[in-house]
Amino acid sequence: MTRLTSLALAAVSVLALTGATLGQDRLELKYTVPSVPTDLHTQAMKVFADKLEELSPGRYDIQLYDSGSLFAQGADLDALQRGNAEMTYVSFQLIADAIPEFGLLTAGYLFQSPEHYRAFFASDIGTEFKQRVSDEMGIQLLDTCYLGTRQVNLREAREVATPADLAGIKLRMPSSDAWLFLGQALGANPTPLPFGEVYLGLQAGTIDGQDNPLPSVEAAKFYEVTKQIVLTSHLVDGINVAVNNQTWEQLTDEEKAAMTEAAVASCDWNNTERLANEERLVSFFEEKGLTITTPDVDAFRTHVQDFYLTSDRAASWPEGWVEKINALAAE
Repeated sequence: MTRLTSLALAAVSVLALTGATLGQDRLELKYTVPSVPTDLHTQAMKVFADKLEELSPGRYDIQLYDSGSLFAQGADLDALQRGNAEMTYVSFQLIADAIPEFGLLTAGYLFQSPEHYRAFFASDIGTEFKQRVSDEMGIQLLDTCYLGTRQVNLREAREVATPADLAGIKLRMPSSDAWLFLGQALGANPTPLPFGEVYLGLQAGTIDGQDNPLPSVEAAKFYEVTKQIVLTSHLVDGINVAVNNQTWEQLTDEEKAAMTEAAVASCDWNNTERLANEERLVSFFEEKGLTITTPDVDAFRTHVQDFYLTSDRAASWPEGWVEKINALAAE
């Protein structure tokens, strides 16, 4: 009996050690975002996790953290670079803060669709961009998820055909330099104001308008205090699925391909949902009594890109990139 007991205990010990070894083999992936659960790109994290588990069963311990519950907004990139988290979304604006010449990727009217972002990523200059980000920021960019196309939303309806028609309009913009410059490029008088104060600002007339993707206009109920949406489509916004190099370098080529495929699947889902939502919202705002107009978008695009290209900030942009990215939209 004693020998049998010893053998049983030995077997349990072996199983425990085997389990511990298997547990150690699972690579921890803490995926942290500041966005709330209802945001589509937050929900897309679950699509990523499910697809990665399907492609690489048992390989990862995937932990999803939303609402800044693990790291607050602004701290998530630092957490990746320090190795305290493995994945997050990284904006082009954050990349431009670290590598100023890539500020061109935040310019108005540069990207025209979610497909345009992917064409850029697949191009020679996209490969160069991702390599620079890896070398200087310590992260790998796997794909770009569509965040929405920003439109101009006005407190009072008016004729808007070209940027000249926005002269004198106090257009609320986020407070960073890059955003305020975009407001100027649109022909308006950009006015910094925290997002949480925009509704009251529109209601009181402190500002004449604001710019955001249509889902944000719906979510914040700006349609209650505005009368017009001008479909300028001045910024097709995207955000990048990123993993830190410490994690990436532990993967085989097959595992890297699987992780990239999972990121693309998550952005595919996000992009489909966002585009359908934006299409639905045009009718929704019309039902709410707003006037929906489309200006001379070509005139806006030409004016805005010229405004950027003749500014001091364009001096550091990689030569020829604007033209190359513009050309990718037509392919």
